[in-house]
Amino acid sequence: MKRAQFALAAILAACGLTGAAADNGKEDIKIGQTLPYSGPLSGFGTIGRTEEAFFAKINAEGGINGRKVKFITLDDAYSPPKTVEQTRKLVEQDEVLMMFGSLGTATNNAVHRYLNTKKVPQLFVLSGATKWADPQHYPWTMPGMAAYESEGVVYAKHVLQTKPDARIAILAQNDDFGRDYVAGFKRALGARAASMIVAEASYEATAPTISSQLATLKASGANVLFGVVLGKFTSQMIKGVAEIGWKPELFFVPTSASSISFLEPAGLDNAVGLISSSNQKDTMDAQWADDAAVKDYLAFMKQYMPNADLNNSNYSAGYHYATLLMAVLRACKDDFSRENVLRQAASLREVSLPLLLPGMTVSTGPDDYLPFQQLRLRRFDGKSWVGFGDILDDR
Repeated sequence: MKRAQFALAAILAACGLTGAAADNGKEDIKIGQTLPYSGPLSGFGTIGRTEEAFFAKINAEGGINGRKVKFITLDDAYSPPKTVEQTRKLVEQDEVLMMFGSLGTATNNAVHRYLNTKKVPQLFVLSGATKWADPQHYPWTMPGMAAYESEGVVYAKHVLQTKPDARIAILAQNDDFGRDYVAGFKRALGARAASMIVAEASYEATAPTISSQLATLKASGANVLFGVVLGKFTSQMIKGVAEIGWKPELFFVPTSASSISFLEPAGLDNAVGLISSSNQKDTMDAQWADDAAVKDYLAFMKQYMPNADLNNSNYSAGYHYATLLMAVLRACKDDFSRENVLRQAASLREVSLPLLLPGMTVSTGPDDYLPFQQLRLRRFDGKSWVGFGDILDDR
């Protein structure tokens, strides 16, 4: 009987009928992703290309527990209907084990219920919307970023500590992304929000410009600006504020808007003094020049992505998220069922990641899906982001 089984296996292998399998006969780990490789947020595509290179490196080193990773990342142009189309293809045709690191609130929302109904892990969503951390109603979805509300809290805490008499203006994208940031910001200001916030404006993600909103906010006499913006609107806001001669004493943008690729079109000089936050080491900051993990990252980039602009933090972000997923995959040992993948993702205990700032770790639990709950403020000096102050959290 054993001889017959061996003969059948040999025939199948010769005919290429054994499916996607590594050299040792173990099936590949198929990972799906959608990202905007085209459209207004195409700058984020470098995240996926870095992860693609990272998994190529892992495969070259023997894979994960003897299995090769097959990473399939598709363009959704940041369009929810396209996200649905591409995600269905990945799940139903490519038969991926999980979805990983797909970007956007509206785009992930379009496939949120579908993936949970199918019981396909939707891991480490690149959106800080609070809805991704809801294990009771959507147990198959986990966020991959600090919550937008938590980030808003951190900025408000800084305002209260350094400029308690601030006159604050808020510009926010009119969607869950914008609303979550503003909710956290106001929550941390508490009873003082009503008197400190002197103007608010919003814009639609489909709007051509935000010039009129900026003019209105400047006219309010505000000396602190919190701009909850994304993509091209980051560039428009920074450049627009400079063009109308407005010089807010404190000027905040979300972590997701802080990539150099969004600052450059606005003119780096115009971005000097901008404040954002991060939980990652800035790989181009001199203070990490001798850091072993940063050296490993730079060596990886030199070998696998030699033409990349290392000032673009989306590359290090892709590397960072890939190391987070690696922690989960390695913990799976030899059980790559969807149930076990989710179980391991929801039971991380003080995991250190190479590019996390010192003192920060990742912990999750069955009732706590937020992997990152700590942030540190950083300020743009015209060339790079420089961290300052203590580690802050949403407490």
